[in-house]
Amino acid sequence: MEPVVHLRAAVALLDRFPALAGVDLDVDAGEVVLVRGPNGAGKTTLLRVCAGLLPVASGEARVLGVDLVRHRSDVRRRVGLLGHATFLYEDLSVAENLDFWTRAVGASTDDGRAALDRLAVAPRLHDLPVRALSAGQRRRVSFAAMVARRPELWLLDEPHAGLDATGRDVIDGLIGEAAAAGATVLFASHELDRAEAVAHRTVTVSGGAVLAEGASR
Repeated sequence: MEPVVHLRAAVALLDRFPALAGVDLDVDAGEVVLVRGPNGAGKTTLLRVCAGLLPVASGEARVLGVDLVRHRSDVRRRVGLLGHATFLYEDLSVAENLDFWTRAVGASTDDGRAALDRLAVAPRLHDLPVRALSAGQRRRVSFAAMVARRPELWLLDEPHAGLDATGRDVIDGLIGEAAAAGATVLFASHELDRAEAVAHRTVTVSGGAVLAEGASR
């Protein structure tokens, strides 16, 4: 079976700088893989390349069977990216944001409500505009919007950021449930103790390249 993520000598440029400088990486279906490394190592760039948001300048790159060099936009509906930005509309309510994102991918409003419940977003918040929420509440709503889309590949950049201990536990549970259901998770985190407990294996990125891979558990 072809890996969900298959990169060979993949190069991605940011303003002509090789933010990815020849990455080799395979991630199989159902794996939870932690990407670790210092700031500026290329972790976020790697996730954005896998999401089809950044072009691959050279090398080989396939995600969910899609050739990212030629057809990277084709993969975007099948992946979920949670980054530092929430991608939420500040003037819309929580419920309206979930309705928008679920309809955009053909999911139901029931999926959106179920995701809000799973992220423990209190019903009293559903009719509030996103701009009225705390940073932690926005993070939960953003995560719910991604979960409701039921992506085949989860791409998470510091998924625990801005959350309290309860929220972090919820995220860990969701990651495990996603993998058990057949989804694949590739995530970057600096909270290594927590992240390594969730991950099946780790890869270390530095200077835009994968330097090492940890053993599977």
